[in-house]
Amino acid sequence: MGVIMKYIAVVAAMAAQASAIAVSGAAEGFAKGVTGGGSATPVYPSTTAELVSYLGDSSPRVIVLTKTFDFRNTEGTTTGTGCAPWGTASACQLAINQNNWCTNYQSSAPSVSVTYDNAGSLGITIASDKTILGSGSAGIIKGKGLRIVSGASNIIIQNIAVTDINPKYVWGGDAITIDNADMVWIDHVTTARIGRQHIVLGTDASKRVTISNSYINGVSDYSATCDGYHYWGILLDGSSDLVTLKGNYIYHTSGRAPKVTGNTLLHAVNNYWYSNSGHAFEIGSGGYVLAEGNVFQNIPTVVEAPISGQLFSSPDTTTNAKCSSYLGRSCVVNGFGSSGTFSQADTGFLSGFSGKNIASAAASTTVVSSVIANAGQGNL
Repeated sequence: MGVIMKYIAVVAAMAAQASAIAVSGAAEGFAKGVTGGGSATPVYPSTTAELVSYLGDSSPRVIVLTKTFDFRNTEGTTTGTGCAPWGTASACQLAINQNNWCTNYQSSAPSVSVTYDNAGSLGITIASDKTILGSGSAGIIKGKGLRIVSGASNIIIQNIAVTDINPKYVWGGDAITIDNADMVWIDHVTTARIGRQHIVLGTDASKRVTISNSYINGVSDYSATCDGYHYWGILLDGSSDLVTLKGNYIYHTSGRAPKVTGNTLLHAVNNYWYSNSGHAFEIGSGGYVLAEGNVFQNIPTVVEAPISGQLFSSPDTTTNAKCSSYLGRSCVVNGFGSSGTFSQADTGFLSGFSGKNIASAAASTTVVSSVIANAGQGNL
């Protein structure tokens, strides 16, 4: 009987593990239908080398992270001459002279010595047909980001944290980079203490991307604004990009949260912006933003002026009815607390939503409690 009971216990444990590794929910919005690694047998990397290998190979994979993968000090360090564009106070970020950035654009800034971890400079390449899942709150990648580039497609990243990438230095590395890709879903991901961008979509087409239920944590000892509020939040700079930003918690930033430019159509819906010392949106030429059902709390400048692109800020119920022709429903008003103005109703770009997969929108009064309960790693 003892042997039978042990067998039952082993089977039960295996079943519990199997149930824990499934993707939770499904992507809404532009990346709807993404399948990642699908039904591939899960793999459990135990070393940084195994993780890099699984992420970059040509096989469909479900990759489960059950521990912290710390890349710091795995590729050595570099010491060189950088610059201090925002001063040398202890809370100010310094800059690596990447691609002669200091030399060409900050020649009047003081020169300083910089020592940074090489692993952070370039993220891990993720090939097509991959699902990356964290187990509970255990799946953490430190000191190195993730790169989805060179035509990669059909990728799910869910329930992990990416943290501690040379936070003292601009150009120290990005948490998640997408460039020349398609069908990418980033969900329940936490990013914190990043040198440059938490999430960046590069200048090549990233096509269809959904970023949902994620936590952009801008608290840092170093920032470009020298106040502990991270400036480089989300940069959407693609060519013909379709981005859904839904249910995210964007906290303690000071700018570029997000910056939208290039040729990017952004649907920002039911996100919670809280505590920003500068601006949230920056909308450059070629940036087209539909923002609805969001909450802005303690955001002094919701959108930086001037707006060079186009914005539909869902200002009131009458104006919001114009969305019906393109989304199949009226848009939802945003909510504000101790925040600046956000009222513009460009409609010429709304036709870009016609025929696309559109995320649903709840009333802004439900957003704060929902986002706090669900956003980020460990909140599936």
